[in-house]
Amino acid sequence: MTKSKDIGLNKTSAWNSIDRKATDKLATEYMSLMRDAKTEREFVEAATVIAQAGGYKTADALSAEALPKGGKLIFINRGKNALIVRLGKRPLGEGVNIVAAHVDAPRIDVKQNPLFESTGLSLFQTHYYGGIKKYQWVTIPLALHGVIYDKAGKKLQLRIGEEDADPVFNISDILPHLGQAQGEKKLSEGVSGEALDAIVGHVPTDDKDDKTPVRTNVLKLLAEQLNVEERAFAASELELVPAMKPREVGFDRGLILAYGHDDRICGYTALRGLMDQKKEPERTQVVFLADKEEIGSDGDTGMQSEFLELVIERLILATGEKTTARQVFWSSMALSADVDAGMDPNYLDVFEPTNAATIGNGIVITKFTGSRGKSSAHDASAETLHKVLALLDEANVPWQVAEMGKVDVGGGGTVAKFLSKRGIETLDAGPALLSMHAPQELASKADLYACYLAYKTFLEKAR
Repeated sequence: MTKSKDIGLNKTSAWNSIDRKATDKLATEYMSLMRDAKTEREFVEAATVIAQAGGYKTADALSAEALPKGGKLIFINRGKNALIVRLGKRPLGEGVNIVAAHVDAPRIDVKQNPLFESTGLSLFQTHYYGGIKKYQWVTIPLALHGVIYDKAGKKLQLRIGEEDADPVFNISDILPHLGQAQGEKKLSEGVSGEALDAIVGHVPTDDKDDKTPVRTNVLKLLAEQLNVEERAFAASELELVPAMKPREVGFDRGLILAYGHDDRICGYTALRGLMDQKKEPERTQVVFLADKEEIGSDGDTGMQSEFLELVIERLILATGEKTTARQVFWSSMALSADVDAGMDPNYLDVFEPTNAATIGNGIVITKFTGSRGKSSAHDASAETLHKVLALLDEANVPWQVAEMGKVDVGGGGTVAKFLSKRGIETLDAGPALLSMHAPQELASKADLYACYLAYKTFLEKAR
């Protein structure tokens, strides 16, 4: 393992320039949200509550009726992504300011025909979601979140494993005494996708003739406690997530350990930046909370859907402007608010330190994404970088520039290319993390606050 000094541009700690009292307050609020919002549905619900407390009203993107008065609007798409809008003084045709973050996170999804029994245990068959290291998800406590319909056709939103009195679920691993064959495999192959079956029951029924008594007992409990029968799994959307609450890390409590920083840390700080605007904006401000980024931004709730077009067209109709969504986009600016990789002191050999992010040094500005030869990249222009960095400097927001890992080692994607495809002038900007995509990720409180300041400034002042 290579060790090196942390050198390069913009390596001044953000702690030296932020309001530490305000940072701690924001961190406390953020950790409370992260404890309760572990799925994209839950985050959208929580964001809606926060926005409504700030005077925002839900609106229907498909309706031709008048929009709620006040210019503070929430458009929700199928419960899994949302656009939160504050109308500005200037015409939409002059452009809008967008901060877009995704609110899905890597997890373990439950299959549609999941329940089986083996060796005195009942288990759920699963299919992992997003880019994970599979071995990190075994032996930890898991909670079951999601949607399922009961026998009466009522939609139930499950959340089992988060309270102290709740049971949790678990994926077992082979003991080291018998794990020689596993230990000889590549790390990526040590645990297979089909081996991520979660234990959900152990107690059998009293029927000695039942060939699968534990499985039968699980179904009995589901019927008694939730009025759910087995066929309901076919129409369910259930997710296994870490059953661990956010915690402060270090003697100084400067870091936050939590599930789903990627990318809810950006979603939350963008939302707070919008809520904390003091006056009616010049340009319309938009916070886009997207789904499905971890699997390519596809689907009707991902950034590649036309929900953004639908909402902009709805706003154009309401304002009576003679413009089009396409014209609005080509005059707009956006921050693709997503996380970057922080230099890890235990794995310095994969970073090029002069162009790598350091945790705690402020929001990370990423000119280009993609991998190796900038494959599948969004690559922002010098003009865009100049405009955004000037805004951040004017507002004394701590920032750094970085790319994700060495050229032939790293890479990654965000929603930026799907924004810029629409003609929106776009730049990636978000905090650095350690242990990205692990069940528990590390973020700096200083970076949390820097992102809040950056998104608030961008929404207010970008042109």
